Amino acid sequence: MALPLSFEFFPTKTPEGSVKLRAVRQQLYAMKPEFCSVTYGAGGSTHDGTFGAVREILAEGSDAACHFSCIGATRATVREQLGELQAMGVKRLVALRGDLPSGYGAGGEFLYASDLVRFIREETGRAFHIEVACYPEVHPQARSPKDDLQAFATKVRAGADSAITQYFFSPDAYFRFVDEVRALGLDVPIVPGIMPITSSTQLMRFSDACGAEIPRWVRLRLQSFGDDIESIKAFGLDVVAQLCEHLVAAGAPALHFYTMNQAVATLGVLQRLGWKPQA
Repeated sequence: MALPLSFEFFPTKTPEGSVKLRAVRQQLYAMKPEFCSVTYGAGGSTHDGTFGAVREILAEGSDAACHFSCIGATRATVREQLGELQAMGVKRLVALRGDLPSGYGAGGEFLYASDLVRFIREETGRAFHIEVACYPEVHPQARSPKDDLQAFATKVRAGADSAITQYFFSPDAYFRFVDEVRALGLDVPIVPGIMPITSSTQLMRFSDACGAEIPRWVRLRLQSFGDDIESIKAFGLDVVAQLCEHLVAAGAPALHFYTMNQAVATLGVLQRLGWKPQA
């Protein structure tokens, strides 16, 4: 398949973790991703780790997308960091509102991701391809689905080039969201975010936090496996591969994998779909 792929990583906290992540990236580079993204901690708390990982990915010959959050930031600090990223050779950003570390007040000069997108365009023109986030099953803090859709539209009209979704397991939610976006006259690519399943407890925790719905039958099946990790992984591979098959067959523009800094599960899904590693 020739569908574009991208992979998300998070910055590590130890030298050992960095060594392992380099090995993971090398395994996934064999799938020829369009880019690899690196997350940004609450309030920019992983700035050094994020920018360091982005530098490494660029040096390894892959395009790198830097997550870039704005809550708690000032125009001056954002302007400085945009200059730093341009000097590094970064061409792609994932522009997010982000979260403040616990114990901090709101502060900052940006309220929403759309404010950040608009500012990046004003400061740098078309220097960056700007990705934004979207939520097929509605952002957990949105007042209503309509408000959430309008918030996404505002980000696009502020200058976003494309969007990556929160992960989901119901393709109908994704396709309905795409239809609603198109009905507003917006034609940006909306790339499904894919979460491989390797741990039921981890998946439940993440999903409860971000508002991603786990279908009842999937949740019950995962719970029935208890601590049988191999059964969880095998079942998870089936579920996620079938989801991706449906998305690809119905015309999704690309696939973006939340790798959790692991290669095996993502590679398993792609190989099930017919992708073959390349030298």
